Amino acid sequence: MDKSGHRIKSVEAGSIAEEMEIEAGDTLLSINGQMLEDVFDYRYLCDDMNLTVLLRKADGEEWELEIEKDMDEDLGIEFESGLMDEYRSCRNRCIFCFVNQMPPGMRETLYFHDDDARLSFLQGNYITLTNMSDHDIDRIIRYHLEPINISFHTMNPELRRRMLRNKTAGDIFPKVRRLKEAGIRLNGQIVLCRGWNDGEELETSLKAMEEYLPELESVSVVPVGLTRFREKEEKLLPFGKAEAISVIEQVERWQRYYYGKYGTHLVHLSDEWYIMAERDFPEEESYDGYLQLENGVGMVRLLFSETEEALSELSGDERVRHVSLATGKLIAPSLRQIIEKIREKFPGIQANVIPVENHFFGELITVSGLITGQDLIEQLRGRDLGEELLLPLNMFRSGESVMLDDVTAADVAAALQIKVRIVESGGKALLSAVIGAEGLES
Repeated sequence: MDKSGHRIKSVEAGSIAEEMEIEAGDTLLSINGQMLEDVFDYRYLCDDMNLTVLLRKADGEEWELEIEKDMDEDLGIEFESGLMDEYRSCRNRCIFCFVNQMPPGMRETLYFHDDDARLSFLQGNYITLTNMSDHDIDRIIRYHLEPINISFHTMNPELRRRMLRNKTAGDIFPKVRRLKEAGIRLNGQIVLCRGWNDGEELETSLKAMEEYLPELESVSVVPVGLTRFREKEEKLLPFGKAEAISVIEQVERWQRYYYGKYGTHLVHLSDEWYIMAERDFPEEESYDGYLQLENGVGMVRLLFSETEEALSELSGDERVRHVSLATGKLIAPSLRQIIEKIREKFPGIQANVIPVENHFFGELITVSGLITGQDLIEQLRGRDLGEELLLPLNMFRSGESVMLDDVTAADVAAALQIKVRIVESGGKALLSAVIGAEGLES
């Protein structure tokens, strides 16, 4: 037997693993006689109620453990790698790749080109399928991993090869067909590049999506993000108001087609299009349950709805409070509308919405999640921010209070001499932060 295995990082207190004297530093070799390729083999095999677990202890001794457990009961083991395998990097050189538009000198993880199907399932990442073998597709089907989120960008194979700058990038569609025929739920994404995959090419792509229904549940169309660090990259033009209006009208026509024929709008536009076009956001029903929130599709509409719902449960009062909300330029006008709604019930609330210009990445980057600490501090220093500064959660690294340039929330508070509150996503959290934590029950 190949003795390579998976090193255990930690064991959960009170778990089956602790009871069986499994320890950090042990190596898992097999379960029920099967080697484990990655976390999906582990999860699949652990679904059995009767397990034979082979371990190698730190001193080299091998233990074979017989374990009886409930079907859905976890062993309580954490591995050194979340995937129990190497992360797979991207084989493409996409003309729109945001990672390639990063400046030098940032933390190493920001330069990793992720294209791992397992992260698509675990974290919702979008993948191009270009580094997936038939074996990988077999495993997705065997374990019925879903949904799988696919970066299509175009349904034209030759154009896809040129946009991804990969000679095999146009060969993914038989793989997508296999996933569809196996009943794997799919979501799609199109990063729209002006003069490349818009116009007639977008028309062709949106029509071609039809053959993957009903397994293909949603497709988002997002505008390409362009930073000022593109000197060595393909020249791309930003979308303006006129182009945004054209894209909206084109997509809305396809939404009517798909809804009339299949009862789903299928294709959805990210919020940037409506803001660029100075158009109202679609009604909530148009988002089909917000399947593409992570792509910025329907986030503003949902924030309006959640805030209004939370506000309707309060009677309002005369409390006095002065806070500031720092955010990206994109959502600032919508936040001001929300603040006005809040002030109708809480007239003593003063909440200043401050859009932060993205000097670091360039003025074309307008989302909150790409604001750096240095831009934030530079533009807020010396301003009357009130008693508290509210910052959206998406400005910070997941699970931490650290921004893109490693500036922490504590650094911001010290530099601006103000209390900083990181606001969780959602309308109720926003309302609570604006009117004061005591205003809403959790």
